[in-house]
Amino acid sequence: MSSVLMSSNRRGFFAASAAAGALFSRTALAQNSIGDEPQGPPAEAGVGRREPTGDTSIRPFRIHVPEAVLVDLRRRIVATRWPERETVNDLSQGVRLAKIQPLVTYWGTRYDWRKVERKLNALPQFVTEIDGLDIQFAHVRSRHPNAMPLIITHGWPGSVMELLKVVGPLTDPTAHGGKAEDAFHLVLPSMPGYGFSGKPRSTGWGADRIATAWDVLMKRLGYKRYVSQGGDWGSVVADKMAIQAPEGLLGIHVNMPATVPPDVAKALNNGDPAPSGLSEKEKAAFDSMNYLYKKGAGYAAMMVTRPQTLGYALEDSPAGLAAFFYDKFTDWSYSGGDADRAFTKDEMLDDITLYWVTKTATSAAQLYWENNANNFNAVSISLPAAVTVFPGEIYRAPRSWVERSYHNLIYFNEVDKGGHFAAWEQPEIFSREIRAAFRSLR
Repeated sequence: MSSVLMSSNRRGFFAASAAAGALFSRTALAQNSIGDEPQGPPAEAGVGRREPTGDTSIRPFRIHVPEAVLVDLRRRIVATRWPERETVNDLSQGVRLAKIQPLVTYWGTRYDWRKVERKLNALPQFVTEIDGLDIQFAHVRSRHPNAMPLIITHGWPGSVMELLKVVGPLTDPTAHGGKAEDAFHLVLPSMPGYGFSGKPRSTGWGADRIATAWDVLMKRLGYKRYVSQGGDWGSVVADKMAIQAPEGLLGIHVNMPATVPPDVAKALNNGDPAPSGLSEKEKAAFDSMNYLYKKGAGYAAMMVTRPQTLGYALEDSPAGLAAFFYDKFTDWSYSGGDADRAFTKDEMLDDITLYWVTKTATSAAQLYWENNANNFNAVSISLPAAVTVFPGEIYRAPRSWVERSYHNLIYFNEVDKGGHFAAWEQPEIFSREIRAAFRSLR
């Protein structure tokens, strides 16, 4: 067992985490989101396999998955060979048959992917090549003057789908209980190997490289000053951006901060009891991480060590992909162990189907293999940073730990609802937190 596995981390062994030629097509939009005419013709289909060209233009992007892909998906669902039910009456063996079977059956009979395309295509979407790879993103500018540019990075098993509910509240706050001076221009990229962004064809696309690419993207869009936000993988990318501290990055906000102190990390790694002297909140955080290490990290072990092997199952079986993701929706949402209380069937399937139609289950898992580090362990960040702790997060970072990791903490708050998928689960609370977090940097 590798040292990474022994340390039981989440997105590196705990590092949290093509569309082939005819998978989708793109057609021109009327104009790009920064008010200029699109540069050149619409990009050709097959962004996941496009050879690097060195073209740094910003090209319009539109989604249309061929009907044959959706017909094949439904055919595979009908042909699912289900296992017998679990031998326990709880979640200790994983996703329960009585939960996943109705979801997958609905997916194959009544679910409508086209409504997702309409929702996504209603946003100004673009693609641009950065460091030899196509990066697809939505760029939604606020109508309010002096809006602050904000790039938000999604996580795994999430996607840009988990961010759509906050587009309106953040870009048009006056229509959602906020003030005009709280408005943001939003940039929502899909990480390399996720969604409709290109898939890396060689190693090296880890969180550091993504962080660098995001700065290039923001500068390419004309933003000289901006802020960054993220949860899950997005928190790792935001942290990396803060460590790199590129000119113009004013600060970050994360909702899954990296704060576990060295002595606590050592105890978790060795399977030892909690160090003495922990406060009540620190002990609760230790217990949550201890549970994760011992009971909840199997998915990451597979992706960190064998993403390709895992991919053969996830790319071939819709039921397998759905169960793999539903397990995390259940574990990490603020739902009391029942994902259906946090999300509708359609919401979960929107995200799962995006992975299916883009064939990105394997390329997304490869990010875990790339990021061979424990991203819960304490960082050392001096750039202005804001943190919101949601009660259903994998662990609730105590303020005492947060202050040791984020040395210029400009905002900290513990809210009473929401989990790991904060923007998806509680968009109103999330939006209020983002407004408050960055208010002092305007």
